[in-house]
Amino acid sequence: MSSIDTLNRFKRFTDDLAIQEHLMPVLFVGHGSPMNGIEDNEFSRRWTAMASEIPTPKAVLVVSAHWFTKGTHITAMDFPKTIHDFGGFPKELFEVQYPAPGNPALAIETASLIHTTTVDLSHDWGLDHGTWSIVRHMYPKANIPVLQLSIDYTKDAKYHYELAKEMYELRKKGVLIIGSGNLVHNLRMVAWDKLDEPEYGYDWAKQINQKFKDLISNNDHEKLIQYQNLGKEALLAIPTPEHYLPLIYTLALKEKNDSVSFFNDKAVGGSLTMTSVKFG
Repeated sequence: MSSIDTLNRFKRFTDDLAIQEHLMPVLFVGHGSPMNGIEDNEFSRRWTAMASEIPTPKAVLVVSAHWFTKGTHITAMDFPKTIHDFGGFPKELFEVQYPAPGNPALAIETASLIHTTTVDLSHDWGLDHGTWSIVRHMYPKANIPVLQLSIDYTKDAKYHYELAKEMYELRKKGVLIIGSGNLVHNLRMVAWDKLDEPEYGYDWAKQINQKFKDLISNNDHEKLIQYQNLGKEALLAIPTPEHYLPLIYTLALKEKNDSVSFFNDKAVGGSLTMTSVKFG
């Protein structure tokens, strides 16, 4: 495609992304096991219901815990591939295809909004399970453009908070931004024999999950950014940052008067929580 064609598509898309009367909500979604992508369970049913409760977006932009890169990248292809970035699961999970279109014009616009760093346009990635496991339940017709933004593993939470603020304009234009991760995510401590036990969580996991919720409700973003200072429970909940940082993106996009509500607020396997947040 020529540069002229790309610019023409960019203009058409940005013209269509007129300022909306209301801000599009922002979601942080605990995605949990990849099996949630194909199972009909309480978590996936809530994702389906959420799609009917919010305005239909013009596009979906997901910050997924599973695209952890050096530098910041955004998918910029017409049709992103479905990535099966896991192992040891049933064959039917590997057979899932989510053929949602991408939108190179939106990728260009998003990159142009971000001044903290140069955003590279990716034609190699696609939609990993942090994205499609959720979005295929929300928009099963796969008729809404879906893009991913990567998380730069060389930067701290404060950096990501400031970067995410620069994408605020997308909320005004009907783009649904989803941070996909988990508030509490310690796979090494999972009680595999308790996965089928409803709401089984270690005491420390429940305590820090509630602490996170209280800080989110109180708009205490600085303490959430400096999560390392929240005690040993936080360090157990976040042994590595990739599943927590998507929350930081959604916090940065919160408008002062946005309402805050929680959903799928349950522990799984002792050391995981599915707790999710809707802003707006």
